[in-house]
Amino acid sequence: MKKINFPQLFLHIFLLICVAAMIVPFLYMISTALTKDTYIMPYPPILIPKTFYTGNFKEAWLSNNFFRYFLNSLYISLISTVLSLFIATLSAYGFARFSFPGKEMLFNVYLFTMMVPGVLNIVAQYTVINGLHLVDTYSGLLLLYVGTGIAGNTFFLRGFFESIPKELEESIIIDGGTRWTIYRHVILPLSKPALATFAIFAFEGTWDEFFVALTFIKTEIKRTLPIAIMLFQGEFATKWGLVFAASLIAVVPVILIFVVFQKYFIRGGIQEGAIKG
Repeated sequence: MKKINFPQLFLHIFLLICVAAMIVPFLYMISTALTKDTYIMPYPPILIPKTFYTGNFKEAWLSNNFFRYFLNSLYISLISTVLSLFIATLSAYGFARFSFPGKEMLFNVYLFTMMVPGVLNIVAQYTVINGLHLVDTYSGLLLLYVGTGIAGNTFFLRGFFESIPKELEESIIIDGGTRWTIYRHVILPLSKPALATFAIFAFEGTWDEFFVALTFIKTEIKRTLPIAIMLFQGEFATKWGLVFAASLIAVVPVILIFVVFQKYFIRGGIQEGAIKG
């Protein structure tokens, strides 16, 4: 008879409890969203509704320009993620491979900016954006999202780039390649796991961002989804099925982004990728 490993058993039980603690509220939200005319929260909670009503999703999508706010957030999040990826990878590659005066000092400045809470910068940011006449514009919002993320993204990617063997780059230089060739055909292909992680967090951070969008976007039709959900909850606070349906719609793009990029998390080490390349 096989001996029971009690520490491992307790660990699995603990992990199952943690999973249940995260999944059950989400299932409750789905159940409520699929229930018609839910004005009060049922107690005890119902995880599987007796009848499935999908009208809440249609009503939420068509209420209060919700679909327009959804598209606004999707537009801003996608562009912000792409620009952040491009700028951060160039910056991180520069710090990982090039030597120039003040390199470490500049990198330490990057690290220092990461320690300052974002809310403390809001007045200075508003002054700069207002001086550029970019308040209430998507350009101003993108400038803030991309600019404020460069330091952390560079820090995150620099360490990964430094782990890539320099011999791969030296062989390309010997064959007449340039640094741009190395960046496109060595650094980026071998960094797919890091870039996938970066893309998920960059997209989610922009998609869920509320405070900056609320401060800098004044025109109603330009609002992003987090602001729309806040206003949605204020207007339909008693119709929980409608509120939860709107919240579930807002979660869909984040889930899709994770599904698209999660395959890169299980790939082998960088040496294996180098051999395949």
